Amino acid sequence: MLQRTRRRCEGTAMGAIVLDLRPGLGVGPFTLGMPICEAFAQIEQQPNIYDVVHVKYFDEEPLKLDIVISFPDHGFHLRFDPWSQRLRLVEIFDVKRLQMRYATSLIGGPSTLATFVAVYALFGPTFPGIYDKDRGVYTLFYPGLSFAFPIPSQYTDCCYDGEAALPLEFPDGTTPVTCRVSIYDSSTDKKVGVGSLMDKATAPPLPVGSLYMEEVHVKLGEELYFTVGGQHITFGASPQDVWTELGRPCGIHQKQVDQMVIHSASDPRPRTTLCGDYFYNYFTRGLDILFDGQTHKIKKFVLHTNYPGHADFNSYIKCNFVIFSSDFEGSFEEVNSRVHRITPSTKWEQVKEILGDCGRAAIQTQGSTSNPFGSTFVYGYQNVAFEVMKNGYIATVTLFQS
Repeated sequence: MLQRTRRRCEGTAMGAIVLDLRPGLGVGPFTLGMPICEAFAQIEQQPNIYDVVHVKYFDEEPLKLDIVISFPDHGFHLRFDPWSQRLRLVEIFDVKRLQMRYATSLIGGPSTLATFVAVYALFGPTFPGIYDKDRGVYTLFYPGLSFAFPIPSQYTDCCYDGEAALPLEFPDGTTPVTCRVSIYDSSTDKKVGVGSLMDKATAPPLPVGSLYMEEVHVKLGEELYFTVGGQHITFGASPQDVWTELGRPCGIHQKQVDQMVIHSASDPRPRTTLCGDYFYNYFTRGLDILFDGQTHKIKKFVLHTNYPGHADFNSYIKCNFVIFSSDFEGSFEEVNSRVHRITPSTKWEQVKEILGDCGRAAIQTQGSTSNPFGSTFVYGYQNVAFEVMKNGYIATVTLFQS
């Protein structure tokens, strides 16, 4: 777990913020389906509000559990699908800390209890919910929105056979108070709540033609093929070619001296801080393109997986590459075997099964004094090098012509 803490500005009291509740869409500036980088951008724009932020992930198996951005002071967190890195679920786990605005009414926060009666009055009639007797929780569902209510053991009869008279009130005249609110995509008509019901939430489908997570097919030593736009970018292409195919780069910067060049006896260039080569950075595609400073032709591609736990996390959107083993011939469309495909989900042991053992790795520290994640390992093959994290997942892929 990572934790980033900022100094709290005077006047920003815990639970004082009010966020718009948008059933089936999101809460405040956070919209279901948004990439994790956009969520971080929203956080950076309002540092006085989101001044304590926790980022949680499963370091050993980063694709097994959600990436979670949590706001402990405001009682809610954002759950991102670990593969697509898109927001699939908003959970408000401490309703007393976050006040929500729905239409013109407020609910939750320290001053407005989110009771069953109050929720029912604000959101209107709905079908009876589900009672989980093992957890002692009754969940009420609306499209894209659910409220979980703890039921004291002496009142479980009120939820007999999983149903209850609505609005739910106990014999002593009291009514339960919401312990958790879930906001999720309503297009699939799934019921999402606590426990196993939480796993039913999925990010909404991407719009037709979206370039997010576009498959980028790699032919080693030859080219990249972008499957949505249909562009082909070959080694040796010029900056003008790349602008024509991919549009304006997000950034351009001159390359620092290559620290690995010392291992190449054939490179006679002096070791200076900068060389003439330069990068086009396409952060929104998870891609860097390196041009030779003298010929102005592409000499390398760098593809980023954007895994948490790597020094570059949140600098790039994940590149959804597919590398086809060099023993295949023919067009991209003809190559369908998954046995010989390397993707961002492929672990290093699987890469070795496909390409064979390449021997010892070079250790890459990326400035260990400022990098809290430690070193990574670089393994080289003909036309490709893999930067591998300690958990065995690929951090970056560098493509070149041998």
